Amino acid sequence: MPTSIDVFAKAREHERLEQLRAARELDALPYFRILEGPTLPVVEMEGKRRIMLGSNNYLGLTGDERVKQGALDAMYRYGTGLTGSRFLNGTIDLHLELERELADWLDAEAALVFTTGHQANLGALGTILGPSDTVVADSGDHASILDGCLLSRAKLRPFRHGRMDRLEHTLQKAAGDGGGILVVVDGVFSMEGDVAPLPEIVELCRRFGARLMVDEAHALGVLGARGAGTSELFGLEDEVDLRMATFSKSLASCGGVIAGPADVIEFLRIQSRPFMFTASGVPAAVGAALAAVKICRSVEGRELFARVLDNARYLHSGLSDLGFRVVKPTTLTDGTEVVTPVVPVVVGDDWKAALLWRALFHAGVYVNVALHPAVPPGGALLRTSVMATHDRATLDRALELFSTAKRTFEAEHGPLPGKS
Repeated sequence: MPTSIDVFAKAREHERLEQLRAARELDALPYFRILEGPTLPVVEMEGKRRIMLGSNNYLGLTGDERVKQGALDAMYRYGTGLTGSRFLNGTIDLHLELERELADWLDAEAALVFTTGHQANLGALGTILGPSDTVVADSGDHASILDGCLLSRAKLRPFRHGRMDRLEHTLQKAAGDGGGILVVVDGVFSMEGDVAPLPEIVELCRRFGARLMVDEAHALGVLGARGAGTSELFGLEDEVDLRMATFSKSLASCGGVIAGPADVIEFLRIQSRPFMFTASGVPAAVGAALAAVKICRSVEGRELFARVLDNARYLHSGLSDLGFRVVKPTTLTDGTEVVTPVVPVVVGDDWKAALLWRALFHAGVYVNVALHPAVPPGGALLRTSVMATHDRATLDRALELFSTAKRTFEAEHGPLPGKS
């Protein structure tokens, strides 16, 4: 009898096991920290008030009374859950209203709401693409895009992050594959915070007859005069075939949406397995997202978009002045520099990133840590992010704590990467 292999062995022998144990012993594990209140500019976390610079709550709407009331009203009307998929008993009038609002905001023919943002990418890519197609993806794309590509069984051809020469080369190869071609990029990249060069991408898609899908998860409610994302920022909404966005960032809730041509959206509605076989989002999440969309589409929304971008520029400049290596702003064709709410501090070494995170956490600042495979090997970073509701006093205090943590860290562990 052959000896069977225990499928659980990988859980007890994986390469990160010793690193996790050492990080726990040093209290340098940056993950699964316990939040004890709402995600506001200053939070209660593990018994201490800490400045929150690690949330995607870009507009600060999780604390808005209108958004909370939208969640409460939906819960009291429909209960705590819908206990079925959208395809069956899980669609309510709030879903339809939200889809109409989102389609109009995104200037699309139709929109389809999913339970999570991950499922929106999974459901769209896994349904539209097939084994005979080719999908071309930026290497910095979100993991949910990769998961959707894998589910589709399409031929995946990645290109190096942000390199238009590599995109052109990859599209030349894809043209010889014989099937349909879909290019998928983040509008704002979730780790680096940079903006995709959509004008160049659109032009290359035109040349090679490829369709284009843009993930606007970190751009919706942030970029563009209407806050409709990267496609609006560049005036290319008519040139982008599909747009995806999530509700867990600017919209202060949980869920996702795909917007595009009505016939494609209808196809997803009746064919997308992640849509058809996942329980509908709880009513409170739908109600909160709808209330947040209405705020974004009001005059107040434009004020919030301006405020979060102003805070992003302020934090970026402050960290750079302190000598941290921060990812450079994106320069548009007209020379305008765009700093998105994602402001990464490049550290390089995984352990240095974890130890710098610990110094900040103990000082009273919470940030996110990104290690490989979320970033390239040797590209560990602290991912800071701001909200429209951060005031200058709070950001100034955070910068003071960054300065103190940097001095303490470098005295013990050597220099951090300097400004590039």
